[in-house]
Amino acid sequence: MWGRRRRGPGASGRGAEEVRTRRREREAALRKARRQEQLVSKRLLREDTAAEEGGQHGAEMVPDPLSEDEVLELLRGMQRGSGDRKRSLSRLRWALQNKETQQKFVRLDGSIRTLIGLFTSSLADMQMEAARCLHELSHSSDPAVAEACLPVTSYLLTYLSGHSVEFTELCLYTLGNLVVESEAVRKQLLPQGIIPVLASCIQSPHEAVLEGLGYVLSQLLQAKEAPTEIIPLVLDSVLPQHMIQLVCSGLKAGIGAAVEFAWCLHYIICSHTANAALLSLGALPALTSLLLDLASEIPEDAAEGLELLICPVVRCLSNLLAEETGCEIQIQDERLLIALFLILQCFLQQHPFIIQECLWLLNNLTADEPFFCSALLSLDLLPALLQLLPCSQMVSVLVLTVLCNIAEKGPAYCQQLHQQPALPLLLPTLALPDPEVVGQCLELLHLLFLHWPEAAADFVRQGGHRALEQHQSTPELQERARALLDMVGQPLGASAFSP
Repeated sequence: MWGRRRRGPGASGRGAEEVRTRRREREAALRKARRQEQLVSKRLLREDTAAEEGGQHGAEMVPDPLSEDEVLELLRGMQRGSGDRKRSLSRLRWALQNKETQQKFVRLDGSIRTLIGLFTSSLADMQMEAARCLHELSHSSDPAVAEACLPVTSYLLTYLSGHSVEFTELCLYTLGNLVVESEAVRKQLLPQGIIPVLASCIQSPHEAVLEGLGYVLSQLLQAKEAPTEIIPLVLDSVLPQHMIQLVCSGLKAGIGAAVEFAWCLHYIICSHTANAALLSLGALPALTSLLLDLASEIPEDAAEGLELLICPVVRCLSNLLAEETGCEIQIQDERLLIALFLILQCFLQQHPFIIQECLWLLNNLTADEPFFCSALLSLDLLPALLQLLPCSQMVSVLVLTVLCNIAEKGPAYCQQLHQQPALPLLLPTLALPDPEVVGQCLELLHLLFLHWPEAAADFVRQGGHRALEQHQSTPELQERARALLDMVGQPLGASAFSP
């Protein structure tokens, strides 16, 4: 918390350092919370088979649960001649869309063993139908169903090479779904060699296979044991360099796989175990160059789903910069700021979640490095930044934080902020009911008044002291509001400037 400030040389320096420390602690908490946002989910590759089954079943209908006797009859049909097997498998695939039927099936003795036998059959159509049944089981939200599928994992890995694209894709998404649900599955897959198998698959020329592979890997990398048990194995493979390459070729090769692998990089970066390795592979300049390319695509004809790639790429850059490894010095390119503001402008209305991501990156670029603060001012980007203030609570906090980063650099920067002018836009912000937004605004005013006293005088002329007085009774704001009133020469209580 701020103490009351006097206009002495020692107090000013101590106050500025206190503000920096306080803001960095808050930003560290925000970043930690943001890193913990994960995308664990399951995916279902369910073909619409209504036509081939004579229109019996609609693609969106969930079947009623089968009785135990009906499930047993299907299992017996799967164990008879080939004609009965194919019909029983088709019926089973449809029935397994129901959670109760899934549970009844896996509880039957020999059910998974029979399904694996058909999955490993030499008959391609039988094998595909069994794979679809396993895929339905993998989509279950019941951990017991996932663990019942443990015996199939080694076969799924084996079939990731040498089969049709459709079959390989189905095996990949089945693996990914099982990985999400069960730590036991993950613990079994690692010694079975899932990472080397994925490293072999990543050189596939097929977009569908690469996207499925990215899905499996992203689920593995989000596991709680990933930093100690999975990421070291990934780093020892060829996966990282191929992931960077696939992410950066997303505009040419296919955006689906690029999105998956961008999230993979994001989870690796957030583990704090591999950033040096990624930097040595050129991740920082590669991702920066990609962001410039993505921004250049926007004004002409933005590809559908482009925002889905921009989001993890911006996060990767943001979190690499947050590691305080001197990365900002390596990417001193003002074009990066122009790219960010192009993205902000393009996606402000349609995809507002991108705004917050870009502001996180802008915050990390300007936090310690004067180059980007100077570039933001010299490129006249401040008006566009200030226009974002009313967007949302978090956007307001981030915009004010970036302005604090600039003001913290000293008198010349505060002078330019004052000349823009920023103060008229800050006065409405002080009237907002959100303590976090107002608190950040108070910190910005403190820095402006500290480094450029003319701003304090102008603030009083515009009636800003009245807005400060309103916060003297707000517990989390009153100390800072009083300190600012002291800085602008206002006594406590009734203001000398009040009518």
